[in-house]
Amino acid sequence: MLLADWPLFARPDQLPPAAAQGGEPWSTWLVLGGRGAGKTRTGAEWVRGLALGQAPYAQRPVGRIAIIATTHADLREVMVDGVSGLLAVHPDQDRPTWQASRRRLEWPNGAIAQGFSAEEPESLRGPQFEAAWCDELAKWTYAEAAFDQLQFGLRLGDAPRQVITTTPRPIPLLKRLAADPRTAVSRARTRDNAANLAPTFLAQIVGRYAGTTLGLQELDGQFVEDRPDALFRREMLETARLAKAPPLVRVVVAVDPPAGGKRGGRCGIVVAGRDDTGALFVLEDASLEVARPEVWAQRAIEAYHRHEADALVAEINQGGEMVESVLRAVDASVPVTTVRARRGKHVRAEPVAALYAQARVHHVGAMPALEDEMTAFGPDGLAEGRSPDRMDALVWAITHLALDGEAGAPRVRRLG
Repeated sequence: MLLADWPLFARPDQLPPAAAQGGEPWSTWLVLGGRGAGKTRTGAEWVRGLALGQAPYAQRPVGRIAIIATTHADLREVMVDGVSGLLAVHPDQDRPTWQASRRRLEWPNGAIAQGFSAEEPESLRGPQFEAAWCDELAKWTYAEAAFDQLQFGLRLGDAPRQVITTTPRPIPLLKRLAADPRTAVSRARTRDNAANLAPTFLAQIVGRYAGTTLGLQELDGQFVEDRPDALFRREMLETARLAKAPPLVRVVVAVDPPAGGKRGGRCGIVVAGRDDTGALFVLEDASLEVARPEVWAQRAIEAYHRHEADALVAEINQGGEMVESVLRAVDASVPVTTVRARRGKHVRAEPVAALYAQARVHHVGAMPALEDEMTAFGPDGLAEGRSPDRMDALVWAITHLALDGEAGAPRVRRLG
């Protein structure tokens, strides 16, 4: 089967490098690529080659492999069952069996790949492996802890190795790995995989973001460092990150509606809370990239109920009465605080950034899209001129909880 002979048609960046950056054999292969660049296929083919003992991956079958995803859902839906996942890349006679209850794949020759979620670093304590595939490490909530536990488990065989397939974000762990002389680095752009992508995706997404800061990261697979003049610094976010929020005395959902009115557009939706000491916790980024009014309103109200929130804070500069009416149509019982921006985005965000600098705001888990937007925002906005919708919603939430206080909210209405 020709398509099963991956080395015949894979791009050079999708095949194992000969050596690490320092010239020695590599222990980590870092596959950096844009969205849809073929990273998952690269990782799945590497694991297949190891399990079956096929060149150029291995001289003999590798019997114990770890596969680690951001979440258990990603493990199943992307790494195992995905269109470029481990089951899809095998011909029938070699295909492993997925044991869902044990979260592991077993090949006919006895090789085993055990699946893990990076949300549970301690689950990696104890098992041992000859090799590992880590997918989207830059999105892992507890990247340092999960990666450290994996390293202790890579202790079988003569030369344990790991492949990391990810769209790059400048988190400290990923930057250290990229600079390590024992790491081999491959890079791929979204356009490099154009033959396997829908033409509409290339025209709409690549066309929209090409040349922007976000495009450099998400399409070209390049590290985009924090802006020197950014209000929010990535180290602030990493230092104050928590796995779980304490009991909260107040929770709000903040909405920055799209400027498109009835046509829809990007909508920032952020959930945050406050405990009895005044500490603040960002609980969820539920923002939507493109949504009609009825869609973002439903999403915001679902977040309100999911987090048992006390209020929904909505900016009405762009939509005016339409914002209230669309929320009313979904659930008229939800108490809504409407706010109107009278100052620029940077000025509004400065007091919130000060709270972050004082370590008074904690992110519960990782929120990559929100955090990328925050660390790319400077005095002149985002470099590509796009509105920082996620950050705006965050600013409204924190402002309501910590700066305006209960008495400072401009107007509170119970819809209906």
